[in-house]
Amino acid sequence: MSTTMIWVLMIAVMVLSLLIQNRLKSRFEKYSEVPLGLTGAEVAQRMLQSHGIHDVKIVSIDGTLTDHYNPQTKTVNLSRDVYYGRSVAAAAVAAHECGHVVQHADGYAPLRMRSALVPVVSFASNIVSWVLLAGVVFINIFPSLIWIGIALFALTTLFSFITLPVEINASARAVRWLENAGITSYETKPMAVDALKWAAYTYVIAAVGSLATLLYYLSIANRRS
Repeated sequence: MSTTMIWVLMIAVMVLSLLIQNRLKSRFEKYSEVPLGLTGAEVAQRMLQSHGIHDVKIVSIDGTLTDHYNPQTKTVNLSRDVYYGRSVAAAAVAAHECGHVVQHADGYAPLRMRSALVPVVSFASNIVSWVLLAGVVFINIFPSLIWIGIALFALTTLFSFITLPVEINASARAVRWLENAGITSYETKPMAVDALKWAAYTYVIAAVGSLATLLYYLSIANRRS
């Protein structure tokens, strides 16, 4: 792939990322206006109990769409709008995060793989920009340095792609449980699906963007070699 094509891809990814983020925000706001009888925290609690999980806490955190599951602390962290919200959006997000808890309890293979990569990717993310910069600047003196940087960045790209099945599977678990538990109805289930679909797109575009950036660094290394 030529450098020009890579640049076009990177620009397209940036534009799509902004569009998807805006769409996700608008979907969340829209479905936050569709009422359900339970709060997000109550939905999360019910989903965990229905799967026999009793050692995970559900806590409220600051921010918007900052929801996540932390397996180290065994906490489902829900943003205030989700924790206290009584809406389709709140229920979908809460159930999605609990989907990760169920994955963890089931030993879901892609989640185990992603968790194993977390320490390595965290280290790589902290130094990769500096290594790549040094590799470009000193490519004629230390030609192997840029390849070390590329290898580190490739780990973050791999992490992005492993994240995709983890997120998609968590959403599928969430939608299925919400329907089976009678929390969503014929009318509200498509709304939950739509909200989680746009959330999943953010991970897809992040993975594609990471791959495009990796290709860009590879093109630099190949030209300078």
